[in-house]
Amino acid sequence: MQANWNDSQPIYRQLRDKVIASILDNELKEGDALPSVRQVSADFQLNPITVSKAYQELVDDSVVEKKRGVGMFIQQGAREKLLNQERQQFLTQEWPLIVERISRLGLKLSDLPDADTKSNSEGGNS
Repeated sequence: MQANWNDSQPIYRQLRDKVIASILDNELKEGDALPSVRQVSADFQLNPITVSKAYQELVDDSVVEKKRGVGMFIQQGAREKLLNQERQQFLTQEWPLIVERISRLGLKLSDLPDADTKSNSEGGNS
């Protein structure tokens, strides 16, 4: 995880989102231990309470489980649960805004870049 904090939302939410992104990207896998509050606090120069608050939200969302005296671990099924939540959020909150913007700009489906075209051009297929 990299520490690129911004002022758009509280740091504990940004940290929570970074952990979620790491799970979705398979950087953190089910059963993996999260770095300790103390370690994250030192690495990112954050108040331990901020880190604890981020971790507690993950526990409350049943993404992470707390094992007393051992640490915090990614729960089984966490990635699938997060994928479903993130997809639903994208489709209900983000996608309608994208469609609205496309419409406002007068773009047609044929005007939009094709995902296959992008991956082909990046792969060096000329």
